[in-house]
Amino acid sequence: VQTCALPICAGNFYCVDICHGRIFRVSPAGEWHVFAQYEGNPNGLKIRRDGRIFVTDQALGILVFDPATGNRLARLAGPPGGGDFAATNDLFFADDGTLYFTDPGPSSLDNPCGRVWRWREGGEAELVADGLPYPNGLVMDGAGKALLVALSRSLQVIRAPLHPGQARAEKLGLFIQLSGGLAGPDGLALDDAGGLVVAHSGLAAAWIFDRLGEPVARVRSCAGIRVTNVAYGGADGRTLYATESEEGVILRARNIDTLILLGYATSGVVLSTTRHAADNDYRLFIAEDCCADQDPAVHDFLCK
Repeated sequence: VQTCALPICAGNFYCVDICHGRIFRVSPAGEWHVFAQYEGNPNGLKIRRDGRIFVTDQALGILVFDPATGNRLARLAGPPGGGDFAATNDLFFADDGTLYFTDPGPSSLDNPCGRVWRWREGGEAELVADGLPYPNGLVMDGAGKALLVALSRSLQVIRAPLHPGQARAEKLGLFIQLSGGLAGPDGLALDDAGGLVVAHSGLAAAWIFDRLGEPVARVRSCAGIRVTNVAYGGADGRTLYATESEEGVILRARNIDTLILLGYATSGVVLSTTRHAADNDYRLFIAEDCCADQDPAVHDFLCK
């Protein structure tokens, strides 16, 4: 099973099987059920406030399912002017019900043709951004003023400011630059403090950043390296769930509230991470013997 989307609703969470056209619902007891199966390639899934389930399908575009029966209710029209989307990937609902979704198609660094769209009930798809190297996961920032979009091929998360009265985002900027791995940033999730979780496919990790984009923690996969999507759930909403598609499993990091910090330099990344983690109410332990600084006196001062 190549698992991907991971929304959580009423204690259940949903994931998709891209290769075999299946959508699964998993109960709080860990019982798996085939919610829907059809000829297609579901990639992303989100649940609208009215309960309808929206799916980005690589071959079919945007599909809508009945949450009670699993029957397909609708297929949204393609881009204005006719034709189909290139290959829709992930999606996100804003508070006002506006649907935003990525459409990377075959885009890459040498062919930056990926697009981001929005759709409102009763209307047609409207272009938000284009010319992107594989737009993937996306969320709204904590202030509700900009989209954060993962660009897998350039290992970036960009910030796309939105403006009332128009679909098109303007003055796009780099928010986070990643490095390494065999794929790139994939799914995104926002925590209650406005911090961002980035699933880094091909690096066996999910990164946690604060609302300003500074790194706070790395959650390592205990399975394969293809961490593709992330979502918060659990009784207090602080349990992080992640899909890992290399081994086809769902991972869980329960209530991350404690960090053990070590590294070089004590006055640099260790101090910065400590400050921001403390601001976000993490319980902190500094492994003094595993830290160092160019100035030993500074190291001793900070660790006392």
